[in-house]
This record gives sequence, structure tokens and C-alpha cells, in this order.
Amino acid sequence: MPLPRTTTRRRLAGTAALALAGCLALSSCGSAAGKTTAGAAVVSMPSSNSPYQGTALSRHFDKPDLVLNDTSGQPFDLRQRTAGRTTLLFFGYTDCPDVCPTTMGDIGVAMQKLPADEQKKIDVVFVSTDPARDTPKVLRTWLDSFNTSFIGLTGDLEKVKAAAKSLGILVEDPIVNKDGTVSSSHGAQVLAFLPSDDKAHVLYLSNSSIDVFSHDLPLLAKGVPA
Repeated sequence: MPLPRTTTRRRLAGTAALALAGCLALSSCGSAAGKTTAGAAVVSMPSSNSPYQGTALSRHFDKPDLVLNDTSGQPFDLRQRTAGRTTLLFFGYTDCPDVCPTTMGDIGVAMQKLPADEQKKIDVVFVSTDPARDTPKVLRTWLDSFNTSFIGLTGDLEKVKAAAKSLGILVEDPIVNKDGTVSSSHGAQVLAFLPSDDKAHVLYLSNSSIDVFSHDLPLLAKGVPA
């Protein structure tokens, strides 16, 4: 039987340093133990005069070289399958009660406001940080509650951790607590990759609103430089 999971709450789990009038701590899903995990990951200096409401990055990150299973159980090469397409990438897990559903829900609502042709230009990819419990079926059911076009990937956790680390995002191993529940912690930022070079140009923190995504998605769909 799969292990039960603990109820989680929002907390800090790995901070990303953005030189934007100081360092900004990024929220994440965390364990019910209530401890705070800190890990410094320098992301980038933000660019000025950007048309985006998200944080435009002066350092543009490569899309991770990551191959996992999609929700149909088939291998999915992230770089290959999303090449030349606007891509929003988020790491999380389906049993998270706060940051993950809020973030995916906000993006889902903003996507629905786009014309159909612009929606088709954007890939929203959710990578599970708890693959032992996030099976393809579980992941598909969860994502469908936000948007049926969202892509879910699950598989080797070490690959997931390495991919996240390349972007300055902390992903920790799920922890089995004494009561048999499982907790998971991960960075909660969303990175947007532009189709022009398949690099991350815009960063969204965990408190980014529907309005922010609604403003930026049309620009991302058009590949507007950050």
C-alpha cells in the first residue's frame, strides 16, 4: 500500500537570491513539521524596462535536459518536445494543499482568458517532486482539474532534483515521518522559457497573482523579449 502523506503548509524551503533591493525568499510546499529549510541559490539580476510583470532575468537559463514519463506513461523529452515553444515549468506534487494547487490554478485561469490560438502556443509543464506517489494516473487526474492541456511529468527523483538545481530551485527528498506520513519540500517558483532560444527569461514567485499571469501570458505566447 502507498504510504499516506502528511498535510502540508506553505513555508520557506530553499531561498533564491534575486538582487532586487535585497534577497527575496521563495515560498514552497513543506512538511507539517514546520521547520524551515534554507539553501541559497543565486538566480539572477532582474532586468529593467521589461514588458513583463514577472521578474525578467538577465541570466537566461537553459531548459533542463530531462526525460521522464508523461501522464500516458510514455517517455517525454522536455527539451525535444517543447523546443521552439513558450514553456512554463513548475516543480511540485499533487498532495500539496497550498502553493502547488494555487499556482497551477492561477495559471489555469489565466490560460482560459487567452484566445484558443494563443493557448496552443504555450506548454505548461508540472514536474512531480514526489514521483513514488504521483503516478501518471494520479498526476493526470490532478492536472485536469486545472487545465486538460497541462503536461505532467513523473519519474526518477534524482533526475528531477538535478534538473531543478540547474535552475537554482531546491527539491528535497520526501521524508517519511514517524507516523508513516510523507512530507515533501520544493522551491515554488515558475520559470518561463521563450520560444526564440528555449531559455528561461521570466521568473514568477509563489505569490504571483492571476492578474500577473493574465498580463504576461499573451506576451509569452507571442515570444515578446523580456
